[in-house]
Formats: sequence, C-alpha cells, structure tokens
Amino acid sequence: MLDFFQDQGSSIQYPRAPVKTIQQLSYLSAKTKVRESKIHGRGLFAIADIAKDEVVAVKGGHIVDRKTLREKITPRLGPVEIQIDDDLFIAPVTSEERELSMLYSNHSCNANLGIRGEITFVAMRDIHAGEELTHDWAVTDDDDYSVQCRCGAPNCRKTITGKDWQRRELQKRYEGYFSAYLARKVAMLDMGSKL
Repeated sequence: MLDFFQDQGSSIQYPRAPVKTIQQLSYLSAKTKVRESKIHGRGLFAIADIAKDEVVAVKGGHIVDRKTLREKITPRLGPVEIQIDDDLFIAPVTSEERELSMLYSNHSCNANLGIRGEITFVAMRDIHAGEELTHDWAVTDDDDYSVQCRCGAPNCRKTITGKDWQRRELQKRYEGYFSAYLARKVAMLDMGSKL
C-alpha cells in the first residue's frame, strides 16, 4: 500500500517514496571514525578519548562454519570474520553486508584493543583521540596461517600466525583480553602444564 503526503498549500497528494533502511551489522562507538591507515588500507581511529575497558566495537554478522567461510565467503569477500570457536565464525555472507559488518581494527603487535566475550572489542588502556584502534590477532585467531606483519610497532613480531595465542609472552600481555574461546584454550594449556 502506497503512502501519500500533501504539499502545504496544495490539494495535490504525492506518493511517498519507500525508504530503504541500511542496517549496520556491527557497532562502532561514536568516539571512532574510519579513515586511511598507515598500517593497512582503512583503519579505525579514536576521535575522542576512550577509557580503559570502554566498549569500542562489537562485531556483527552471521554464524558460519569453517567450510562455508573458506569455500563461499573468503573467496568473494576477503578476510571479514572473527573466530568464535574451533569451527565457528561471525562474518557477513554477502557483498552488501561486507561494509556493514567491518570494524576496520587493523592488527598491531602493540595493540590497544582486546576482547570481552567473543565479539566485543574494548580498550586495554586509556586511548587518546587520534590514535589508531588496533587489536592483536593473537587474541582472536586460532588458525593455520602465517603472514608478514606491517604494523610498524617497536615490538613487531615481523611474522604473525594463527597460533600466536600459544606464545607465553602474549598470554601474559593480553591476560583478560583474549576472546572467551581462546581464553578457554589458554586455560587448558595452563592446566596441562601443571599436571
């Protein structure tokens, strides 16, 4: 059914055009803005000070398994997922959803964001306006990859892998800021080493 509106001072009624609402799949704090990054392409930046443990972003999308991600999504959309379990990921599934789900938090070996739960990104320290908001993939990823790092941080590992969460120095640095999925794996490693 068409909706109509009437111009003031006129008896003519005009059909109102349907409004297409674009729904964001992910949440980005109003204290952030996406812009060009020195690390990679576009990045997420603080435009106001952000307090330690303040929510900065929440990843949205669909829950998909590893096979669907690798065979159907990554070839079309590139790396767009956040891992939430051994075989489960949150990701957009269409090209239309890609931009609506992106967080633009680039990797850094000197990250300022960590994870609360599975998909909520929080500040690991007080962050000042102007800083790029980054996370270390070690707090989200358990996968078989190895890539050259371009973060430029003084403590850059030069190569990052999908198994970096197993590194003791990273477990200590990011304690309390791993995804719940990886925090369970770290705890299991710790239990195994105490036996």
